[in-house]
Amino acid sequence: MKNNHYLLAVIALASIFLFCFVYPQGINRGIDFLNNKTKISIPHWPGFLDMPFSLGLDLLGGAHLLYEADLTQVPGSDRSDAMQGVRDVIERRVNFFGVAEPVVQVSGSDRLIVELAGIKDINQAIQMIGETPFLEFMEEKPNFDDIVNNKAQFEDPFQSTGLDGQHLKRAQLIFDPQTGVPEVGLELNEEGTRLFAEITKRNLGKRVAIFLDGFPISIPVVQTEISDGQAVISGKFTPQEAKLLVTRLNSGALPVPISLVSQQTIGASLGSESLAKSLKAGVYGLVFVALFMILFYRLPGAVSVLALAIYTLIVLGFYKIIPVTLTLAGIAGFILSLGMAVDANVLIFARMKEELKLGRSVSHALKEGFSRAWLSIRDSHVTTLIGAAVLYMFTTSIVRGFALTLGIGVLTSLLTAIVITRSFLTLFAGPFYEKRKWLF
Repeated sequence: MKNNHYLLAVIALASIFLFCFVYPQGINRGIDFLNNKTKISIPHWPGFLDMPFSLGLDLLGGAHLLYEADLTQVPGSDRSDAMQGVRDVIERRVNFFGVAEPVVQVSGSDRLIVELAGIKDINQAIQMIGETPFLEFMEEKPNFDDIVNNKAQFEDPFQSTGLDGQHLKRAQLIFDPQTGVPEVGLELNEEGTRLFAEITKRNLGKRVAIFLDGFPISIPVVQTEISDGQAVISGKFTPQEAKLLVTRLNSGALPVPISLVSQQTIGASLGSESLAKSLKAGVYGLVFVALFMILFYRLPGAVSVLALAIYTLIVLGFYKIIPVTLTLAGIAGFILSLGMAVDANVLIFARMKEELKLGRSVSHALKEGFSRAWLSIRDSHVTTLIGAAVLYMFTTSIVRGFALTLGIGVLTSLLTAIVITRSFLTLFAGPFYEKRKWLF
């Protein structure tokens, strides 16, 4: 009994902390109220623990984009790999926007779905996703002087060196130490380093142009052989332009062309309305479940409602820490998991009622209720977890959100039913309650 009191104290303290963690805004408003009324200075909930919930596209608003890839030049056996390559490149690109859990997934054989939650500049996102940056180094042709002097008109004065974007290891924003002008530093891979050394060696005193998407962006004169694989793109860049170029170069080129088929914009107001309705549904569900448990199981039912409140705090705490991107489907999974959490208590309490009808003591009924119901609770939770795992591994993002929230809820319900509910019920196993079995 003494150990149980320690456990209850730990549960109570953890619940208070979880409530502050899940709803810091309410705690801070309460602190402000007390400070104004009592003229004391209670500090607010620490800012580093004030983590926001991660909301998905249907709650936060954003853009839903559908792209179609041109696979006409790709052999049939390579089309799946090409689409995965497109997905990987676009996923890298949209990650630069810092959106909440961007979704990039292949649909069918040549379609790609991109969901950007909370994106502010959708046109910029569309432009970035659709671009196919092609970086290449060009050297002067042998008749360069004639071309410059208009003796060979309509001829490109540069020719390819074989060094292009595929040899780029990474790009970064740097600044000229003398002038402070922004530049783009390039680090080449092993093959690119070898090619660049050969190019600079044979073009000493000549120009080597750097082209991006077919346009020269820098035409420096080679002063010395460069053998360390480090190159610099200099030009009249603003910091924003140089940063954008770095982003484009690091994101890589698309393996096949893509075109935007459809665009759907979800406003933040619509997302807020959906969130409000979802929360209202969750509250209604919790209230009806609480009424059912108290009416049918009386004192144990009231205990289960308290355990259910703690269960809600634990689950919401997990959503913040992981973090779980909440969508309408995810909230549906959470509401469904509330029923699973109560289901375990129903099995335990039904078994307790049977024991009490046979004239057993409350403490004996409590022990038997948990031990005999455990197998059924275990089997039902394991089968639900298997279903959630299959949905998470083999379905799309919306269903995966449902599966993730359901799985977290089912695991948490095992803890609340077996540990928390049992710890609270042991408080009512004394002589006082033996004479009042009607409470059970």
